[in-house]
Amino acid sequence: MPSSLTLTDAPGRLVVALDRPEARNAIDRRMVDELHAVCRDLEQSPRTLILTGSDGVFASGADIAELRERRRDDALAGINSTLFARIAGLPMPVIAALDGFALGGGAELAFAADFRLGTPRLRIGNPETGLGILPAAGASWRLKELVGEPLALEILLAGRILSAEEALAARLITEIHAPEDLLPAAHALADRIARQDPLAVRITKSVFHAPRDAHPVIDQLAQAVLFESDAKFDRMQRFLDRKKDS
Repeated sequence: MPSSLTLTDAPGRLVVALDRPEARNAIDRRMVDELHAVCRDLEQSPRTLILTGSDGVFASGADIAELRERRRDDALAGINSTLFARIAGLPMPVIAALDGFALGGGAELAFAADFRLGTPRLRIGNPETGLGILPAAGASWRLKELVGEPLALEILLAGRILSAEEALAARLITEIHAPEDLLPAAHALADRIARQDPLAVRITKSVFHAPRDAHPVIDQLAQAVLFESDAKFDRMQRFLDRKKDS
């Protein structure tokens, strides 16, 4: 059986394209298992992850035929939510490059990313209540943090689907690019990340996502680690040398 993902390694990053064109990249159990394998790789060898779709679609949602047959124990197992939490917790940043539909589970996958870029034809939202279920893989709490409670409630309770311009205005995405420029834009962002110190990026991401009550102690402990790193001395010395020579 062919893979539901297409993987492309590049310096400092891994590009993962969802590739189930016959199902508009609907997320099924096989794709979930393959994305767990991607996470294992990135946890062992940290680098930036670029998530994208194929054939003009990011992900149309969870596979409805498969979802229709799931029961209580499947819900309690957190099939998608466990994966998306793992993606959100990857050591290095995750960039979602969104084209076409990013709905339901596809939207929740995008919400788990650190950065979201889109195209003018992006449509993103959570229509789960229209199917008699709720978005249980992150949207019910991540979306409020991302766009604020009033808009999140409209999306979650009234089935509102955002256009690219609406998503940009809500800061759910940060850039809009033509479809042919979307992946290059994601690589350009990954290039900017790659110019930073990798350890500083990893630790800053962890501190950013720490609970409010953990601050400022976690900031001070993280800074103590970075203050002893070779990269801190080397990068600061190069900065001072450039300043002296200018």
